[in-house]
Amino acid sequence: MSLIVGIDLGTTNSLVAVVEAGIPYVMADADGRRLTPSVVHFAADGSTLVGEPARRVRALYPKSTFYSVKRFMGRRAREISASEREVDYPLEGDGAETIRLLGPQRAFSPEEISAEVLRKLKADAEASMGQPVERAVITVPAYFNDGQRQATLRAGEMAGWKVERIINEPTAAALAYGLDRLREKSKIAVYDLGGGTFDLSILELNEGIFQVLSTNGNTRLGGDDFDAAIVGHLAGEILARHGLDVLADPALRARLREAAEAAKIRLSNEMEAEILLPFLTPSVSYQRVLTRAELENLTLAVVQRTRAHCLRALADAKLEPSALDQVVLVGGQTRMPLVRQMVGEWFCCVEFEATSGSIRLGTEFHRPEGPMLNTSQNPDEAVALGAAIQGAILSGGISNMLLLDITPLSLGLETFGGLMNVIIPRNSTIPLKAGEVFTTAVDHQKAMMIHVLQGERERAKDNWSLGKFTIDFASAAKGVARVGVQYEIDANGVLHVLARDLQTMKETVVQLKSAVDVADADVQRMVEESVEHAWEDLSARRWIEASLRAKETISATRQGLADCGAELGEDQRAGIESALQQIESMLAQAEQSTGGVGDPKLLKEAHTVLDQATQPLADLMMDKAAEAMLSKRGLI
Repeated sequence: MSLIVGIDLGTTNSLVAVVEAGIPYVMADADGRRLTPSVVHFAADGSTLVGEPARRVRALYPKSTFYSVKRFMGRRAREISASEREVDYPLEGDGAETIRLLGPQRAFSPEEISAEVLRKLKADAEASMGQPVERAVITVPAYFNDGQRQATLRAGEMAGWKVERIINEPTAAALAYGLDRLREKSKIAVYDLGGGTFDLSILELNEGIFQVLSTNGNTRLGGDDFDAAIVGHLAGEILARHGLDVLADPALRARLREAAEAAKIRLSNEMEAEILLPFLTPSVSYQRVLTRAELENLTLAVVQRTRAHCLRALADAKLEPSALDQVVLVGGQTRMPLVRQMVGEWFCCVEFEATSGSIRLGTEFHRPEGPMLNTSQNPDEAVALGAAIQGAILSGGISNMLLLDITPLSLGLETFGGLMNVIIPRNSTIPLKAGEVFTTAVDHQKAMMIHVLQGERERAKDNWSLGKFTIDFASAAKGVARVGVQYEIDANGVLHVLARDLQTMKETVVQLKSAVDVADADVQRMVEESVEHAWEDLSARRWIEASLRAKETISATRQGLADCGAELGEDQRAGIESALQQIESMLAQAEQSTGGVGDPKLLKEAHTVLDQATQPLADLMMDKAAEAMLSKRGLI
């Protein structure tokens, strides 16, 4: 098979890697650079700069130079918060419209900007290999939803790539670290903090098989937030000292952001970094020394935001930190000593230098009660190298590894009564297929609406709607028509839903973009609320199920009274009516209450009373049915 390269399409930098003779490496461009800044500049004359040339002119032309575009991929305008809109270039779009980036001649989608970066990577790869290169594996954050994955696929196709697979960045990093060579059933946590996204994934490795046990993260948490914290602090100093609002001027803001990022990078290896911004205005220049201690104070809250995601991933995998064998650090932001220190404290119980605050790495400082902190790979390159290894697996160059990913949220459909029926549970290994058979709930039903849902709540209205479609069938009594529904998540994490009438075998198939309208904060909210409201949701499900059974019994009882009630004794009819009134009153009170939910235990008790009261009616109806059957056969 032809060559398949690996691409890390990053928020700050992007890379392309390949495996040759069993050795993965990152390919360099014509100038020898292996990191391509994910920056695109559109000049007024119509020319385009990509990568390092675009990054160099970013401060000069802030409104026509696009960066950190990955944060906008596959998202609607209404999902973009005010803080995220604080970029130097203008954004446009309202409500459910896809966010667009306003250039000098026209507006661009985030995919179009990313395609420019991917197009440059393609040209660099072909120059390096001396042959056409068309096939690629592209990585995405583990917590990217289907809409964001689809956007990444489109960007790759726009750039001329044939995208063979979309894989999660932490999983790719695990491949790059050579973790397939670890002992049987090793458990690894991959802490991936990049320029714009954060993921914590827990994997189990067993004889070359990588299985993701859980993942958690935030696609809007990364190095950009560290830069923003520094910029905000320095801008406040400049305003107080000189009365100049740097943030109000895109060109000045871009200069300050560039200086802050450079200082942050230097402070990973040094204790002090000078920030020099001459002639912000003809009369104002700014100079100061930023220390590592100051940087850590400014960004401590950002680092701590990652801890909650780590804890959730561990809880989902049902593991304690001590059960892990290694914690792998990935992403350029993990070079920061504070990040390494805090990850070590959370997971590894490693020791730190008290004087400098820097971590002392190595197995000699590894305590037996915690896993080892693994920083053996270049954190900027690990994801691209892993993607290249996955490409080699797909092309047949490597045959002793298998990669199994997971879906981060449950997928299901709405059933009668407004409940969610889960088809694919959260953290299921993908690719996979799963399905169930459903039937009609009312007589003479001619169609069934398939309402596809994503989320962790019991009731359909509390989950996210991914789409609706209808399948038609012949009219029949309730419970006769049967419809099979199958969910398939492919290797790229894209959901396909099939509905089939089992009598005629007529099929309807749709492809859905799961959670395309949902922000990551809402993803976190869904998981948190599923725990917070677990008892409430369970009670609601029990009530709905009990009320559906009760309503069916009420309907049958009313019909029985109409057919045979005259043959019952007066006391028997009075007992049935009393029981009916009691249960109908409970249902009516629940419908008028907030949430429309009552006490399922009390409803079941009322249902039992009704069943006991209707026993004489049931016996009478059975006798009449038997008599009618015997008469039809001529036996009486």
